Amino acid sequence: MARRRLGFWQWFAVVLVKPVMTVWTRRTWIGMEHIPRDGGVIIVPNHLSHADPLVSAHFVYDAGRWPRYLGKASVFRVPLVGSILHRCRQIPVERGTVDAARSLDALVAALDEGGAVIIYPEGTLTREPDLWPMRGKTGAARLALATGAPVVPLAMWGPEKIIDSRRNRVSLRPRIPVTVTAGPPVDLSRWADAPPTKATLEEMTDEIMLRIRDLLAGIRGGTPPPLWQRPGRPGALGASRDGIEEPGGGA
Repeated sequence: MARRRLGFWQWFAVVLVKPVMTVWTRRTWIGMEHIPRDGGVIIVPNHLSHADPLVSAHFVYDAGRWPRYLGKASVFRVPLVGSILHRCRQIPVERGTVDAARSLDALVAALDEGGAVIIYPEGTLTREPDLWPMRGKTGAARLALATGAPVVPLAMWGPEKIIDSRRNRVSLRPRIPVTVTAGPPVDLSRWADAPPTKATLEEMTDEIMLRIRDLLAGIRGGTPPPLWQRPGRPGALGASRDGIEEPGGGA
């Protein structure tokens, strides 16, 4: 959904939040041209801080799109709050229940409507000691495979200075520097006709996370380490010094 079609409550949210973010942050936006102006798109950022949704929403809005996030369905059932979230076109998601399949249907519907859906593939704040990305969960890959929507990687550096989630500290000083960069859509074409098996979805997810990691290296500097290992998934990925090649690399 492009900004020109926003309703009252969406504009109200902009008037409420954007001036605060404008004073609170000093922004460097890179790669906005990679976010399509119209049509369904899946935007996949890294996850450093509880300030991430504010920063990524600001970036996506400035790129000309209305950001649509996933939220716990229980929050949508809170009087008034739920009504505002619905009117702001956010997406309720059932977690850990038999209704989880309906959540995928809601995401597919949002993309079919031309929405810009933001999904954090890591599913939670990164556990990597230096705030590099972890290996992700497969929701974004599953959605991409089901819809064919482009997956645009986003890397952020600086939100952790607004809210240090590891120390539970919030900085109220103005003009905190934040950098966000978007890259070209992740090339997932080799899986276009693949069945949504566990192996396929994990390979697609690793490809997505490696693109996010490499974008992050470009704005924070340094040599990126292997993707941090999530519990229940074997092996780190993406470090040639470990003899492990990235998806699509090598023969």
